[in-house]
Amino acid sequence: MTTATTRNSDRRISPVFVGILAVTAVTGWATWTGFAEQPGVAVFLFVTAAWIVSLCLHEYAHARTALHSGDISVGEKGYLTLNPLKYTHALLSIVLPVIFVIMGGIGLPGGAVFIERGRIQGRWKHSLISAAGPLTNVLFAVVCTAPFWLDALDGVPRDFRFALAFLALLQVTAAILNFLPVPGLDGYGVIEPWLSYKIKRQVEPFAPFGLLFVFAVLWLGPVNSAFFDVIDSVLRSLGIDALDTYCGQELFRFWQGSNDFCSVQVG
Repeated sequence: MTTATTRNSDRRISPVFVGILAVTAVTGWATWTGFAEQPGVAVFLFVTAAWIVSLCLHEYAHARTALHSGDISVGEKGYLTLNPLKYTHALLSIVLPVIFVIMGGIGLPGGAVFIERGRIQGRWKHSLISAAGPLTNVLFAVVCTAPFWLDALDGVPRDFRFALAFLALLQVTAAILNFLPVPGLDGYGVIEPWLSYKIKRQVEPFAPFGLLFVFAVLWLGPVNSAFFDVIDSVLRSLGIDALDTYCGQELFRFWQGSNDFCSVQVG
């Protein structure tokens, strides 16, 4: 087994990740119980911490799949510890996605674990490695939306419901953006092994700019509206309406002041 060649210390969960989980749990509890004097602060910390947890799991899924596909170097690089500080670009992986959440409520596809592709044989394995990350976002979205599509919201506090809805929106946007077949994104990584050598060489110079291109296009009004219409349709199919995500984002942006509309109990 390839995992036998990795040291236990290479797979031990990092205290950094445990700390992030602890923040998620404590602020989730504060949001649920209304313990915080300012609920918006608790929602902000809960959603941000949970979002970082999902980013760590996204990158871990890439690394773990690569390990079982033949790249045992991911252990030495620290990718199996769930420590975000071990990523190739911690700024791109963690800081930038959090900034985009604060600015626009978009789940920015995160950063980078360096996979030594030369160690991996088989096109299906390469595709699966790329797909593993956004599939983790899909799974996270399913968990966040479960109370909605299971019609199990009785007893769930309003603010916690709003926070879950907003967190689900982030996961859905991250999954959809990541699956776009654009160079530099995971969606392109899924199809790249099946492309001809000539096409891959032609596309390669554009890979560093793929994400910038996507967000430049999303700034266009009609594209932005169409994109969020798709997001809303997905969320509605999972039982979350626009009011839940709107109020979740309003609570998250606590520095803008309270929103009287969302302060009214919604059935």
